[in-house]
Amino acid sequence: ADKTKCLSCAHDGDFSSHQNGAVPGEPVKKDENSRRGNWGNQIEFVLTSVGYAVGLGNVWRFPYLCYRNGGGAFMFPYFIMLVFCGIPLFFLELSFGQFTSLGCLGVWKVSPMFKGVGYGMMVVSTYIGIYYNVVICIAFYYFFMSMTNLLPWTYCNNPWNTPDCTGVVGTPLANATFANVSAVVSGLTEIVNRTKRTSPSEDLSHPSFTGLCPLRNYVLNISDGIGNFGEVRLPILGCLAVSWVVVFLCLIRGVKSSGKVVYFTATFPYVVLTILFIRGITLEGAISGIKYYLTPQWEKILDAKVWGDAASQIFYSLGCAWGGLITMASYNKFHNNCFRDSIIISVTNCGTSVYAGFVIFSILGFMANHLGVDVSEVADHGPGLAFVAYPEALTLLPISPLWSLLFFFMLILLGLGTQFCLLETLVTAVVDEIGTDWIIKNKTYVTLGVAIVGFLLGVPLTTRAGIYWLLLMDNYAASFSLVVISCIMCICHKNYFKDVEMMLGFPPPLFFRICWKYVSPFIITFILIFTVIQYKPITYNDYVYPSWSLIIGFAMALSSVICIPIYALFKIAVSEGSTFLERLKNSVKPDPDWGPALQEHRKGRYATTGPESVEVRPLKEELKDEGKEKLKKKETEKKDEIGLTIPGSNGSTLNPTPSA
Repeated sequence: ADKTKCLSCAHDGDFSSHQNGAVPGEPVKKDENSRRGNWGNQIEFVLTSVGYAVGLGNVWRFPYLCYRNGGGAFMFPYFIMLVFCGIPLFFLELSFGQFTSLGCLGVWKVSPMFKGVGYGMMVVSTYIGIYYNVVICIAFYYFFMSMTNLLPWTYCNNPWNTPDCTGVVGTPLANATFANVSAVVSGLTEIVNRTKRTSPSEDLSHPSFTGLCPLRNYVLNISDGIGNFGEVRLPILGCLAVSWVVVFLCLIRGVKSSGKVVYFTATFPYVVLTILFIRGITLEGAISGIKYYLTPQWEKILDAKVWGDAASQIFYSLGCAWGGLITMASYNKFHNNCFRDSIIISVTNCGTSVYAGFVIFSILGFMANHLGVDVSEVADHGPGLAFVAYPEALTLLPISPLWSLLFFFMLILLGLGTQFCLLETLVTAVVDEIGTDWIIKNKTYVTLGVAIVGFLLGVPLTTRAGIYWLLLMDNYAASFSLVVISCIMCICHKNYFKDVEMMLGFPPPLFFRICWKYVSPFIITFILIFTVIQYKPITYNDYVYPSWSLIIGFAMALSSVICIPIYALFKIAVSEGSTFLERLKNSVKPDPDWGPALQEHRKGRYATTGPESVEVRPLKEELKDEGKEKLKKKETEKKDEIGLTIPGSNGSTLNPTPSA
């Protein structure tokens, strides 16, 4: 009877009860895909995707781009790019993963020749996962350093400070007497009048990249060049081990464990942001900082660079082409409304960026007011403004260690949310590719193996030259390749719109179909051209990277892209056909296994696909085949008894009288 219900509902086209992922007529199962597993509920998927998309870049990069590119005027191109590129690409990747219940390798059964794109995604996720966890470990270090009565970067009387260091609060007030108050005042006057100052936080950390590199002269002891590795800095190595252990423990049971962790890691950063925002706007001068952040400079809208920055920020902040979105969506139930999810997650991600800008600039406005300077003078730290100027501004607040703890704990959680998905992307790709029962059952060991390899590959980044390599990977390893991969993602096979309709119960809106085919590829091409035109060799302060290191950087960028043509040539070579054209044509045809993972969801053109397709044939065809078999046996005039069992239309069985 259950089989009959399944067969009938597979063809009735009723999607009214599909929103919970169950097939109409069947009782709701705990896991729709019992072999692979599903999210515990849809909230876990949404929170995980929010944690993946909302990362460190939302805090340090967006506010910087906003005030550099016209303040409030930058919001206009930013949201234009969100609507025409960000959300369509996000929806495209979620639908790919959900439709097949496979990771970034398996989904390319849609066109096997392009499976190299999946390998490229794995390479990109590997690079990012290696250096991103190093950034998280540095946030861990700052978090531990904040567990003190006095933040180390408050004053300039530390052994590691340079002669140019000038603190925002003068000398330690605990040692100051009435007699030296004038010295404190004169020190503040000097700060205001100096054209260039080196703050304790700059002595403590370098403003390039994320500004998270701790104690430049004391802990990292940065070498004089990228080729001089020196010794491993043990405090950073220890924090890196802590970071990888935390990531592994949160993913020890795959999405079953990470789905529970994200209830905290994806939501608590908003609690911290709100606490810091409330504290920030109550400070004197906060309004001036927010005005500086939002005041539009409309003339900059005509600058192509502003539009390029807006497109790049949308593109990279959503995490498209990393493989993570496909992986996370692959654990959804088949009929989940991923269209709705893509809009919710994308808007949440961009809203978080705007909100973080208010938090950052309210504090910077207070700092500027305290020093008697313009906001631009305390915010002019490039992308590192949130990790150099902001921690320094926190030293001006009462109970500054508390605010510092909250701030860096928020950074840790933001980083972990992204790191969870990066690691799960690699693990899922390996498990899906091997696909045996043993590997699925022992997925924890695969996760442990990937974590150990990631830790070992990150060790060189904890040396004295680590910051040079970290910056090199950030600028080259995941830039050009993401653009190429996204372009190929937009090349949908001709029936994909119908696949989405079969999955969701409604076709993709016309707007999204136009964006997939024309608008998004155009914007991605624009980003690529803009990136090439604006390219400048990487530098680290006054340090110029040697040519051989730039060659390594370009090699990392090409290592993910080169997977695409190499695998394409391999697939064409092994495909059937007597001529190159025939092999090429066969290599782009969808794999016979392409389609929904579960037989209960295979219908229409997928009904006869797969080894178990006989189970989803219409009942009339089954009865017809049984009748032919019975007639054939009668014609042979066998005298042995033959028991025939014919399924009835109501799911019962009919046992006719055996022939004599």
